[in-house]
Amino acid sequence: VQLQASGGGLVQPGGSLRLSCVASGAIRTISSMAWYRQAPGQQREMVADAITGTSVRYSDSVRGRFTISRDNAKKTVELQMNSLKPDDTAVYYCKAVIWPSGGGVNEYWGQGTQVTVSS
Repeated sequence: VQLQASGGGLVQPGGSLRLSCVASGAIRTISSMAWYRQAPGQQREMVADAITGTSVRYSDSVRGRFTISRDNAKKTVELQMNSLKPDDTAVYYCKAVIWPSGGGVNEYWGQGTQVTVSS
């Protein structure tokens, strides 16, 4: 099972980016899918979490600016980030709780994608 994240880059303050993450491999069921981020010198923090397509949570710092969405059929999770601020600069990681075929539930992480908000 693998998670592949994409979509990071450099954007000016106030701009937008869309991150995508796709799960692949021998997957039986995907439980939650989420986005985390880690800024230099700081701990990794949860940004947005989608337990189902309609049950979502956001950190206080991004609520109202970011939107998480899942496509269960495509095994993807996306993060639409609007009104970006320099404080949003970080490496963003997708995470999924997955039941692989023939195995027990486990947590999987994508490789991380850099988001830099700067003028």
